[in-house]
Order: sequence, then C-alpha cells, then structure tokens
Amino acid sequence: MDADEHHGGVCTTAPRINIRTMAVHPVIQKKDQGVKDYMHVKIYTDGAARGNPDGPGGYGCVLQYVDQKGELHEKELSAGYKKTTNNRMELMAAIAALEALVRPCDVTLWSDSQYLVNAFNQHWIDLWVKKGWKRGKNEPVKNIDLWKRLLKAKEPHNVTFIWVKGHAGNEMNERCDTLATSAADGDELLDDVITE
Repeated sequence: MDADEHHGGVCTTAPRINIRTMAVHPVIQKKDQGVKDYMHVKIYTDGAARGNPDGPGGYGCVLQYVDQKGELHEKELSAGYKKTTNNRMELMAAIAALEALVRPCDVTLWSDSQYLVNAFNQHWIDLWVKKGWKRGKNEPVKNIDLWKRLLKAKEPHNVTFIWVKGHAGNEMNERCDTLATSAADGDELLDDVITE
C-alpha cells in the first residue's frame, strides 16, 4: 500500500510489530486566508533495553490525532532489536513516530527520556552539530546515526518535546513502556545496525 492510500495521512516505512491503524486526514486549507493549517498530532514514546547496554531492546510509540468531528484516531508502533541500548531505543521511538507522518504536522512529543528531550529543549543538538558532532571535552556524540536520522525525520514538522516522568502512572507513558518491553521480549527481533 503506498503512503497516499493509507487513510490519507500516516504510514510506516520499516517493519513494525503491533501496528494499529490511525486514519489521518489531509492538511486543511483555510478558504479565506489561503494558509495551511497543519494537523496537530500527539506522540507518546518510550524505549526499553534488557541488560542495557548489550541486551535486547525495543521501542513503542502511540500517535494520536483528533479530526474536525472530534473523533480520535490512533496508531501504535513498536519493534524489538537483538542487541541495543536504552538510549538508542528512546531515539528510535521518536524516529519511528515522526517517520510515520507523511505530511508536515504540528507535533507534541512526550518522552520520559531526558536524553532525547533535553537534546532539543536545552539545544545540545545545535551545539553538537556546530562542533561537528563533538561534545564536552571534544568527545564524539554517541548515537550520531540516530540523531541525524531524527533531525531528518523532524525537519518537516513543528515539534515540541515534553518530558514526562517514567513509571509514574502516566497512562500513555505506561502504554508505550508496555509496547517497548513487549517488543524487546518478542521473537522477531531486528538487528540494530549502527552506521556511524
């Protein structure tokens, strides 16, 4: 199924476990202003690793959109990997969710990963890019391949990152944790190939 056939909005580009369909409507044009109103998508993410740093891991994310009729549309994505780290899975959750959007959106993304959220909210990533992917005492940034992929996935969207405390009873965070840990414990684990 090509992207435009998938309910006009969200599709995936890589193998996923436990996918639920979320119908998303196209960007709406304001008749009187000729200005596009991008749909607002809420994204909740989590990553998990068993035996961090070199055990199996997984990510889980939930995308939500409320259409003009007030109907909630939702999609869950998750995948497990044979050998990975918690930080890589936190990044993959955000990447998978943003890559699932096929047109520019206003996005609010919740994560319990300060590593992910602070990289954008504290502008660490701007400094890393400026310094040629170096940090602190001229040490290389870890997970450069995923940070670059995340920047590319984020580029067409307006994304606000919000930190939420993990394992503190937040319904959506708990749901993403269940997706991530179930994926990590699954039978169809993927290879986490580090390209940089």
